[in-house]
Amino acid sequence: MSDQRDQSTEVLSGAQPPAGGPAAPARRGRPRWLKTLLRIVIPVVVVVLLLVVADAVTRAVAEQRVAAEIEKNLPSSVKADVTVHIGGFSVLAQSLEGSFSDVDLVAPHATVNGAPLSAAIHATGVPADLSKPIQSATGTLTISQDSLNKLVTIPGAKGDITLGDGVLGYDGSIDLLGLPVDYTVSATAKANGTTVLLTPGKATVSAGSGNVSITKLIQALTASGPFPLCAAQYLPDGVQVSDIHVTPNRATVTLTASNFVMDEKFLHSKGSCS
Repeated sequence: MSDQRDQSTEVLSGAQPPAGGPAAPARRGRPRWLKTLLRIVIPVVVVVLLLVVADAVTRAVAEQRVAAEIEKNLPSSVKADVTVHIGGFSVLAQSLEGSFSDVDLVAPHATVNGAPLSAAIHATGVPADLSKPIQSATGTLTISQDSLNKLVTIPGAKGDITLGDGVLGYDGSIDLLGLPVDYTVSATAKANGTTVLLTPGKATVSAGSGNVSITKLIQALTASGPFPLCAAQYLPDGVQVSDIHVTPNRATVTLTASNFVMDEKFLHSKGSCS
């Protein structure tokens, strides 16, 4: 009986296995090189994450500041909610350099004198200090036929301008062989810097204009070459028309400008064709 109690006591007390028996596996620590690497990598990762967050915050603040500055300086006749996107990898780095490589501005629901249109601008070399000149910018205006008629008039034209497939049409009047002739003409439009050149193509004579040759009418309309429509008077000074694309009921105009300051003076200015 005493031997059994002694054996039980030995088992319960967790006695060590006899010498020469199997040993418990030893716990291996991390290699020293791994500890050193982690001490280096973890702070670097934290710094990178902080820089990414800081750059995102800086980008958002800069975009809001540019949009607010532009909206504040718009003429009273122009209403627009401007969205700005600053391109490039790091806004912080660009800010330190003093300019942003690419900036996109979009106003899809703008109005000018109550006429709706959409506008988009891509600018390069935009200074962080907006009182300094922007290197260059290309913009597009997309305008419906109804809005075009509210904003633009063709000298001598009567009635509304109509937009077709690559052409625009309008009614006019001309003295031909001493007789006043009312006509309707379709013309192609070509961008020409401060002007848009209208070249009449097909024409019809209105009722009551007598027996007038369409050929002579076209010759009379084109005798002085394409008719220049001054576009600069509708745009800030220095802005040029580089392209115009006409589709049924809609026109898209491409504009360019360089070395200009996007401030109140520029946005309120008007060009001329003189």
